[in-house]
Amino acid sequence: MTDSVLDDGAPDDGLGPLHGRYGGAGEEGEVLRFSSTIEPKRFLGLSLRNGLLNIVTLTLYRFWGKTEVRRRVWQGVRLNGDAFEYTGRGVELFIGFLLALVALGLPFLLIVFGVQFGHPGLILLLYPLLYLGLFWLWGFGVFTAFRYMASRTTWRGIRFRLGGSAKAYGLKYLGAVFLSGLTMGWYWPVAQKGLAEKLWDELRFGDRRIRFRMGRADKVGVYGWFALGWFGTGVLYVLLIAVMFAVMFATKAFDNSTASPSLTTTLALYGGMLVLAPLYFLVWAPYHAAMMRAISAGVTLDGAGFFLDVKPMGLWWLTVSNLFLLLITLGFLAPWVQARTAHYLVTRLSAAGTAHLDLARQAGTGPGAGEGLADAFGFSLI
Repeated sequence: MTDSVLDDGAPDDGLGPLHGRYGGAGEEGEVLRFSSTIEPKRFLGLSLRNGLLNIVTLTLYRFWGKTEVRRRVWQGVRLNGDAFEYTGRGVELFIGFLLALVALGLPFLLIVFGVQFGHPGLILLLYPLLYLGLFWLWGFGVFTAFRYMASRTTWRGIRFRLGGSAKAYGLKYLGAVFLSGLTMGWYWPVAQKGLAEKLWDELRFGDRRIRFRMGRADKVGVYGWFALGWFGTGVLYVLLIAVMFAVMFATKAFDNSTASPSLTTTLALYGGMLVLAPLYFLVWAPYHAAMMRAISAGVTLDGAGFFLDVKPMGLWWLTVSNLFLLLITLGFLAPWVQARTAHYLVTRLSAAGTAHLDLARQAGTGPGAGEGLADAFGFSLI
């Protein structure tokens, strides 16, 4: 279950070493140094304001609130001393959300009408198509969210952009979910790196292409840690069932006249889940940390390769503490949580080798609307 750090040797695509070809400044490129000026505590006031405005506007303000959070986070991320800039607008996210409602609402209405007025055979056909369509839309939403955020991110005035096809990515995501289901999850580590390759290998800084080298990513071991999480989850599930039955018998949860669980049993079940949740994140933390290191190791730009120094216990504590803050504040501290996460990752990101950032030329403006499907499904890159 060991993994290798970013090496100085030749990448597996035969393009030559990452060091040496671009060893300095000017014609040889520049070394990439990341830093963070993000101060999470400064997001406390913004968290309160966004939360109150979301209540007043029945959550409609969230599109503008999310935009302000991103603008501040991006401003706090520095590359070679220069800050990134987020140029997205809240109205773009709002329009994207409205478009997503149409994309999700029409298939749902077809299912409703099919159930009420259709032939039973039609219903059996529509349900599988609905589930397949939802998984495809999920992948489509991930791609379009990444594409939008890239197009609204600039550094030194140069925009990022994402090539490729959202439809193709949706199909790849659908296939990944299908194969992972057939293998009881064991295909997922391969799928994750394949999906990351589909995104990062199509990313551009202006007209400079960022590449994903699968050979470099594969040098970071992940399957041993995946096995730990997989079997550990089974142990925790058995433990939860044992606790539930112990409480049932101890409190005589089942009445003689009914087989329904009592309120005590229900509370014990949810209490057990709450207690075991940190352990669940603990057994999966080594895998998630390894996968993050693997994906970052696969990303290259010219002669520069990247390394994300994420350790399991640090990632576990960040995850558990963030979830605790969100739970006890009913989501009010989401901006603070996002700032903590961004600061944690940026301060652990480094690069080896050099890149010709000065040769980048401006990219197109990108899509006009935001990541509506991501918001509709309840996930967001930040």
